[in-house]
Amino acid sequence: MQEDQHIFLTGFMGSGKTTLGKKLARLLRLNFIDMDEYIEKRERLTVQSLFENFGEAVFRKIERSCLEEILKKDEKLVVALGGGTISYENNLEKIKKAGILIYIELPVATLSQRLENAKGKRPLLKNLRGEELTTFINNKLNERKDYYNKAHIIVSGLSLTPQILREKISEHKQ
Repeated sequence: MQEDQHIFLTGFMGSGKTTLGKKLARLLRLNFIDMDEYIEKRERLTVQSLFENFGEAVFRKIERSCLEEILKKDEKLVVALGGGTISYENNLEKIKKAGILIYIELPVATLSQRLENAKGKRPLLKNLRGEELTTFINNKLNERKDYYNKAHIIVSGLSLTPQILREKISEHKQ
């Protein structure tokens, strides 16, 4: 494990990638990139609007192109990936070569609770409520499970702190 490698956070939407990523970056004195924000800035459109106007396939191509740009950056970064980024094309392999991939795992019930109140910015969840939302999350997690489980580090998102993440990264490097 090289010192100059990026740190990537993956996990389902609502798992805390952005919140924890920003705090971890501060703790490690690194710059932080949120993949969705990066895409929105570059495309001058929200992720929601990209999904609605162009569909998921076009969004994934844009996401892939943005990932390529991020991977070319010389500085070491903390990057919060989109929930599905690692399950498209060969993104997973590229990410794992470029740094440490950490999967923030949370139970379906916790994700459902968090996402019930934050659906506005999440195009895939827009019309889902209660049991439908829980079923959707469960199905998507099952689809992505094999990808998430290939992360270098898998950590529970319950009571997760940047300090715990730093510890897990240090353990992994040894």
